[in-house]
Order: sequence, then structure tokens, then C-alpha cells
Amino acid sequence: MPISSIAFGSPTEVGQVDALKATLAEFFSMLIFFTAGEDKLTDNGSSTPASLVAASLAHTFALLIAVSVGANISGGRVNPAVTFGALLGGNVTFIRSISLLKLATGGLV
Repeated sequence: MPISSIAFGSPTEVGQVDALKATLAEFFSMLIFFTAGEDKLTDNGSSTPASLVAASLAHTFALLIAVSVGANISGGRVNPAVTFGALLGGNVTFIRSISLLKLATGGLV
């Protein structure tokens, strides 16, 4: 893949309203995804088959909700690796991908 397909963007792009909405949507999407999944996995450390199924269902529905929240605003790229792939594919500028990645990984903490 040619490296010329990566767009850099402008530094003023970070302050635009749609960019701020997209970064906040990514933050809340990651927060929803990991909060719902972590809540089920830290349930007294039980690893019975029923609790593992409950944890996987919690992750499934949390991912569904997280993508639904961010789909119209930021594209629904909940995974930071998907944002990086969109950067390499030329669908997101470098400046916007850095801001998306910072807040998306901030939602993990």
C-alpha cells in the first residue's frame, strides 16, 4: 500500500465541532464496552461455565451498544486498531486519528 494515501490533516481540525463530537463518542463507546464487560468478569472471580457465558453475552451486548452509540457520530470504530486501520486506508486523517486514539484509550482506564 502506498504511504501517500495517508492524509495528515490540519492542526485546526482538532478544534472543529464534529471532531470533538467524534472523539467524545469514541471515549464513551470504549467506556461502555469495558465497563459492562469488566463488571461481569470481576464477579468474585468465578469461572463456571454459566459465568463465562454471561461474561461473553455482556461483552456482546456492550459492543452492540457501543457501536450503535458511535456509528453516526464517529463511524463506530470502537477498537483503536480499527481507527489505525482507517488511518492507513486513508479514511481518517492523521490528526483526527491521534485525537480519536487518545480518548478511545482514555476510556479504557
